[in-house]
Amino acid sequence: MVTRAESAALTRRALLDAAAGLLDLGGPEAVTLREVGARAGVSRGAPYRHFTGKDSLLTAVVTESWERIADQVHALRTDPTRSASDKLRGALRTLIGVGRDQPHLYQMLFRRPGHRPEELGEGLDHVRRQLCAPAGDPAADRVRAAGRFQDEFLAIVADLVGERNARHYGALLLAGAHGVADMELTGHLDTDALRTTAEELVDTLVRMVTDVGERHGDVGRAGSG
Repeated sequence: MVTRAESAALTRRALLDAAAGLLDLGGPEAVTLREVGARAGVSRGAPYRHFTGKDSLLTAVVTESWERIADQVHALRTDPTRSASDKLRGALRTLIGVGRDQPHLYQMLFRRPGHRPEELGEGLDHVRRQLCAPAGDPAADRVRAAGRFQDEFLAIVADLVGERNARHYGALLLAGAHGVADMELTGHLDTDALRTTAEELVDTLVRMVTDVGERHGDVGRAGSG
């Protein structure tokens, strides 16, 4: 027999999956609690028992996505069969792959702070949160999940350039990966003018950072590959 807690967990899972599917299909505008509930096969009021509104639901989707990306990067970082440079290559490709396969989600992952209702503190969703928010802060959970990815990524970078330089080169690599994902999404890479691919650019970024580590003697135990 399914307990009440198990039933609630299943409903929440169905709502998150439905919201993620709608986000992939049509972006944030396509996600409404009514449509999410219908797609999940639950009552009209069920979404409001799990989320304070559309924004908290989308924040939960983004949080789960950051957690999945962090899990993938963690698996790369702890894989003893991969070299340090191959781990970095895999981490960058993981991030770019989200942009390639789920562009609407990717844009939400990197949306500038202050452009979400939960950060602006405005709107009906903010009022609902004040009155009936469940335990935990969805926005804080999202920040923690994104921070977990960043920590895993910087640990990989540190194996190549050392702890002292990890943040500088980590920021450079993330900026480069974000630019590659955006240019690929908008079709600016596959043109007669540039004639390159995301994979080629990632390989170049990895070689550049690996060379820096080798020059400074900071390549980690995994090697440069």
